[in-house]
Amino acid sequence: MKRKDKNPMELTGSVWLERSGQKVFAEERIALLEKIGELGSITKAAKAVGISYKTAWDQVDLMNNLADKPLVERSVGGKGGGGTALTQAGLNVVKQFHIFDEEHRRFLENISSRIEAGDQLYAFLRRISLKVSARNIFSGTVTKITRGAVNAMVVLTLKGGAVITATVTVASVDGLGLELGKEAYAIVKASSVILGTDLHTLKVSARNLLCGSVIKIIDGPVNAEINVDLGEGNSISAVITHDSASDLGLSVGSHACALFKASSVILGVV
Repeated sequence: MKRKDKNPMELTGSVWLERSGQKVFAEERIALLEKIGELGSITKAAKAVGISYKTAWDQVDLMNNLADKPLVERSVGGKGGGGTALTQAGLNVVKQFHIFDEEHRRFLENISSRIEAGDQLYAFLRRISLKVSARNIFSGTVTKITRGAVNAMVVLTLKGGAVITATVTVASVDGLGLELGKEAYAIVKASSVILGTDLHTLKVSARNLLCGSVIKIIDGPVNAEINVDLGEGNSISAVITHDSASDLGLSVGSHACALFKASSVILGVV
């Protein structure tokens, strides 16, 4: 049974106002203004929001300078020994910001209610954020794990049903937290892929054999890069010699099979 994600994707965001290219009323500064209004002391307000006294005054000075009217006023001396208070303009800014913030939350809630399968979107964004030098990255689900004394065989099922088998150490399986039903990524260098036209009829020791149609050929004087469409949105790239590509008679649309060893597969998770 597939376990429920303990940390589902949530749509979040923040709102702020700018003037003259400067961020003026961000949430943390509004929080400072609120504490000044509540406590009547810049020292106590700074401590309450977790910033230094100097930083608090720097932020207040910035807001006062950029606002149409001063938001904070100082009082010196007197019975209470002086203090800090919000002006009417400051009170209005706090009130209006909360209106912005409330509408912003409603906006996010509305988007969340209209987006289906948000977790799938999150998973996709994580996939495309991967940065590796290998040309071939496949996303799939772990469907079989066979443990040995040192190594383990892991079978990854891709969308559409194609499978990739990887041989990795048992320590790697544990370190990656691999288990049945877990999403994982198979990474294969293009130089590790052998291409052929009739490989599915041969008996070979390599565990991975994926067949499809050639969709792109980039030929050079030494090497050629061949892209094979495997169906269901999956494709694989192979770098072979120019002479090999010529001998195989490959062209766009022709049938081809990609062969690679289980030991050539690197597994990863995010």
